[in-house]
Amino acid sequence: MKITYPNNNSFYMRALVLVEPGKTEIRDIPMPVPTDEEVLLRIGMVGFCGGDLNGFKGLFEMQEYPNVLGHEVGATIETTGKNVPASFTSGMKVTLNPYLNCGVCIACRKGRPNACVDNKTMGVRRPGAMTEYIAVNWKKLHASATLSYKELALAEPLTVGFHAANRGRVQAGDKVLVIGCGIVGLGAIAGSLNNGATVFAADISDYKTGIAKAVGASTAINTTTTSLKQALDEWTNGDGPDVIIEAVGNHETYRAAVELVSYTGRVVYIGYGKKPVEYNTGVFVRKEIEILGSRNCLDDFPVVIQYLESGKFPVDAVISATVSLDNAGEALLDWSENRGNITKIMVDFTL
Repeated sequence: MKITYPNNNSFYMRALVLVEPGKTEIRDIPMPVPTDEEVLLRIGMVGFCGGDLNGFKGLFEMQEYPNVLGHEVGATIETTGKNVPASFTSGMKVTLNPYLNCGVCIACRKGRPNACVDNKTMGVRRPGAMTEYIAVNWKKLHASATLSYKELALAEPLTVGFHAANRGRVQAGDKVLVIGCGIVGLGAIAGSLNNGATVFAADISDYKTGIAKAVGASTAINTTTTSLKQALDEWTNGDGPDVIIEAVGNHETYRAAVELVSYTGRVVYIGYGKKPVEYNTGVFVRKEIEILGSRNCLDDFPVVIQYLESGKFPVDAVISATVSLDNAGEALLDWSENRGNITKIMVDFTL
């Protein structure tokens, strides 16, 4: 049944608001009033992502201010609108697809809504989930009978990595290099393994390369102490990886991916570059490589939920810290100043 709240601001809830670069506040905002097509979700856990961090640092060109942060969600259905299918019931644990596409642009018309010209991601271009309740269209929900809040909140960033593996057409027998072992890079490792590939992981943190091995990378190196080119030459007998997935967004790793990939190989970029990138175009013309952008996800949620339900992903190893809403702003500030050994910060609304 549909729940109704007086639409007169007499019911409030707390939310973490990114006011401007470098500044967050806990604010009281009105309770949502679900429509007949929506469910009311009680938030259990929300993850901070790299986009939240870059928005906080003023480095994310798409971030709008002020805005409630958060789009990596684990929640419980509180109530359902009258037009919501009976398969969604109160008490069910869910995650959600946080993207809202326009439906009319060229990308949407081509069946690629993840690349919508006017995409509005929760917490970026519309209010996010870092609050006590949200109202969401039922079509955005993905349920699991077994996953916990923290596992459900990991689903969305993993879908971004799985989508990148699919963009690169990763398949059995491929040798894949993933550059960057943050949560999206770990998703790319998991997605590549799920497609039958062998994965080599690279990062500048021993902590993160250790997690990459726990996910299943056959080799993981710290590029500050080991030559990446030499290690790849040994791994591929000098051929280079079939696919390289760049999950950092650094101009140097953008170039390195083109230089290191095999002849006729494929390069997939997930990370948003912070600086312009210059290429020797002769390299990728001569090698006849494919360079592919990868944005958000398509139909990856069911596959990722099934993967998480299998227990293969080292959930506890990936979560660097769990904090309350009251401490969320401070945790984001600390992350901005100390990035090295942090993979995922969860905000637990049950604390």
